[in-house]
Amino acid sequence: MIKDPKIAVTIAGNDSDGSAGMPADLHAFYDRGVYGMGLMTAAVAGNTTGIFAQQIMPVDFIQKQFDVLNDDFKISAAKTGMLANKEIIDCVADNLEKYDMGKIVLDPVIITKHGATLLDDDAYQTFLDRLLPLADVITPNFYEQQKLTGMKLENKEEIHAGAKKLQEIGAKNVLMKGRHDADQAEVTDILLTEDGNFHEFTKPHFKTDRVNGTGDTLSAVIAAELAKGKSIIDAVKIGKDFTYEAISHPINVGSKWGPINHWAAEDVE
Repeated sequence: MIKDPKIAVTIAGNDSDGSAGMPADLHAFYDRGVYGMGLMTAAVAGNTTGIFAQQIMPVDFIQKQFDVLNDDFKISAAKTGMLANKEIIDCVADNLEKYDMGKIVLDPVIITKHGATLLDDDAYQTFLDRLLPLADVITPNFYEQQKLTGMKLENKEEIHAGAKKLQEIGAKNVLMKGRHDADQAEVTDILLTEDGNFHEFTKPHFKTDRVNGTGDTLSAVIAAELAKGKSIIDAVKIGKDFTYEAISHPINVGSKWGPINHWAAEDVE
C-alpha cells in the first residue's frame, strides 16, 4: 500500500474515446504515481474520426465539484484543460483563488495544434485577466503562443521575447512548446523559469497520426511531478521524455487520429 499518495486534479473536459482531455490526464497521473481526480467542465461524444456532440457542464455543478473535493482532500497540484466559456473560466479562477490546490499548471486549450480557435473573444480575455496570473506554469502550443503574445515567433529570439511577455502578464514559468512541421528533424521546447533563465528540451520529431492527447499528457505529467515536489526543470524534462516515448511507440486504437501510448512511457525516470 502507498502511504499518503500525492493527489493531482485535472479540471477539464471528458473525451469519450479516452484519447484526450480528462482521460489522458488521468492516464498520465496514474503512470507517474500520483492519485488522480477529475473535475469535469464538459464532455464530448467523439472517436478517432471526429467529435460529434458536446455538453458543457452547468457552473453550479462545477462549483459543487470544487467544494466537495476540497472539503475532503489535500490536493498538491491542479491542471486545467478545456474550460469552454467565460462563466466557467470565472468559476475556475474564483476557486483557484479560494482554495489551496497546490501547484497550478495552465494548459490553455485556446487553439488546437491544427490552428482551430476554441474560445470566443470574451472568454479569451477572461482567461488572460483571471487565469494566466494564477499559473505556476503555462504550456501553450505554437498557435496559442502566437495568440497570447501577438508575435509571429519565427526564431529563437522571438520565442524568448514571447515567453518573457507571458511571464510579465503573470505566469511564473512559461513552457513554449515547439512547432511540429512535417519535414523537421527535431522538436525543441523552451522553458523560461521564474528566475529568468531559459532551458531547452529537444527530442526527435516522430511522424505519426497517433497524437491525440499529446498536450494534455505533457501538462499532466508536469503537474504530477510538481505534486511530488520536483523542480519545474525536472518536471518539464520528465514530461518531455514521457510524452516522446508515448508518441514514438504508437498503438493501434481507432481508425484515424488515435491516442498516444501511455504504456510505453511508464518507466521514464
